[in-house]
Amino acid sequence: MISFSKTFLAAACALAVAVPSAPALASDNPAMDASVARVQHEWERIKYQTKDPGQQHAQIEILARDAAAASARYPGRAEPLIWQGIAQSEQAAMSSGFSALADAKAARTTFEKAYQLDRTALEAGAPTSLGTLYYRVPGFPIGFGDKAKARHYLAEAVAIAPDSMDANYFYGDFLITQGDYAAAGKVLQHALASPLHPDRPIWDAGRRAEIRALLAKVNAKLKRS
Repeated sequence: MISFSKTFLAAACALAVAVPSAPALASDNPAMDASVARVQHEWERIKYQTKDPGQQHAQIEILARDAAAASARYPGRAEPLIWQGIAQSEQAAMSSGFSALADAKAARTTFEKAYQLDRTALEAGAPTSLGTLYYRVPGFPIGFGDKAKARHYLAEAVAIAPDSMDANYFYGDFLITQGDYAAAGKVLQHALASPLHPDRPIWDAGRRAEIRALLAKVNAKLKRS
């Protein structure tokens, strides 16, 4: 029998990589932008440059607290909430058993708050993140995963931000899980064609590598069909 932790981690592996790291777009609050950018860049360093899993977990715990503090400093703003949810999602991916599910539920609550405030913020970061959680977390009776909700939120994210690399990447990844390889290939190609982000080279390179890996998977499946 597969344990809860193994089931959850198999479904939520690298969950926060699968939660959007949308750019911190300039807003009417430069101080908030700077705070969000600090969380964003620290996440990139931890995710893509810190190799030791133990160090990653310890550092993401600190980042989650920093992100929550940023959200508290700027109530009523979706941007810091989105990054708080990303940090909580990363905790879920690095935890095990019921701790992982608790972190995922906390992330869902945070993303829902951001969604209610501004679903367009950070290139549709909230709906993209919610959709990702719903397809990566196991469904009943283990977790709250729901493929119909995942499709709804991800399709909405792409409609809001049609050229977002993250929104298209996660929608494409979801379509792969549904066996729709032809549609996934088109969405992923569009994601890869998005403009470079010279202000965020670590994330940009990492995400494009993930997109190329998915495209290779899709092309291999289509060749066998």
